[in-house]
Amino acid sequence: MTATSGEAGGGPSVGVDRAARAARAAARLAKQVEVALGEMDLSLPQYRVLALLSRGSAAASVLAGNLSVSRPSVTALVDGLIARGLVQRGDDPDDRRKVTHLLTSKGKRTLRQADAVIATRLEEIAAEGGDASGCFDGLLAWADALDTWRDRRVLTAQR
Repeated sequence: MTATSGEAGGGPSVGVDRAARAARAAARLAKQVEVALGEMDLSLPQYRVLALLSRGSAAASVLAGNLSVSRPSVTALVDGLIARGLVQRGDDPDDRRKVTHLLTSKGKRTLRQADAVIATRLEEIAAEGGDASGCFDGLLAWADALDTWRDRRVLTAQR
């Protein structure tokens, strides 16, 4: 079978055409999230850092791994967020040689506001499709798949 009609790489496939259409939709959707974040004067990478830190403090290396970017890129992102009072650096309680990053109260408020602005925009767009709930269910399935994929990569790298 060809990659567009069934099997690719030894496993079942949704097909190249369908995957490409989904990837293009994801890129368009990411742009809509960026537009919404513009109202908050946040970039998508900054939003991703805030979202990751909402789970708890993290070292730059952990942020870089979760964001799939280099440590210098994370440092530049975090420096901008620190300048705005959204993130603070602190000592790692388990290893004073390490620096950790955490959200400030202002950072938590900003993230909640950004989430609300994004939700409004995505709900407006999803309503145009006639099945807003289905649109969100699909995105949540992707969120679960991405988390599982990342966790497996981390486990594999640790072996």
